[in-house]
Amino acid sequence: MENLAGLLADARRVVAFTGAGISTESGIPDFRSPGGLWTRYNPAEFTFGRYIESAEVRARSWQMRREMMSEAYAPNAGHVALARLERAGRAIGVVTQNIDGLHQDAGSERVVEIHGTAREVMCIGHAPRFGTPIGCGFRAPLQWALSRVDEGDPDPACPQCGGLVKSATVSFEQVLFPDVIEDAVRIAGEADLLIAVGSSLVVYPAADLPAMAVRNGARLAIVNDEPTPLDDLADLVVRGSAGVVLSSAVGAVLG
Repeated sequence: MENLAGLLADARRVVAFTGAGISTESGIPDFRSPGGLWTRYNPAEFTFGRYIESAEVRARSWQMRREMMSEAYAPNAGHVALARLERAGRAIGVVTQNIDGLHQDAGSERVVEIHGTAREVMCIGHAPRFGTPIGCGFRAPLQWALSRVDEGDPDPACPQCGGLVKSATVSFEQVLFPDVIEDAVRIAGEADLLIAVGSSLVVYPAADLPAMAVRNGARLAIVNDEPTPLDDLADLVVRGSAGVVLSSAVGAVLG
């Protein structure tokens, strides 16, 4: 942690790249861990293509989303530490693989959600193909869809064009949002220090962002409980809790 504090003290354009590990410390189960979502649902049934083809899959998807949002989770010390860095002018933002919105709840303002957000829904059009949404632009809070389900509509349609409505997250077989990926590449390219937190760094293309930052001259620190494929590339690897490590290191720099 002292070494991480040293890297932070030397940096002026910190970017955090975060994965599920930072959110599990807020009590959110990892999708594949005991009690996680994919222990109760078969992920193969919830691909983008199956969602488009089957009204039954869409109805089950809203049930799944209700389960996901049934508990109120709060940001933990790791989220708060990263928001402190940004407020202090030492960090330029967060790129996250998570869909829970906890970075924003902690106060981070520049957050790039490469897998979308579970807090909103979006129109994906009448018949999107090749894993690419072609919606009219309609977006609304998740509760908009859940309220319509409660009112007896198991498959809410877009109120603007009548197209299919889906959670604003990236499903299996769905193409990543191009503008979001552009933002992620841009912010990672601006970093002089990238801190990868709570990510296994095995899900691509997202996991290539830390390596890209290094190629652009940034230093790389990895905070994770388990080894990652990029450990040998990193300037520093810290094993431990994201909340403990980040709050201690940021506190040492900012006081």
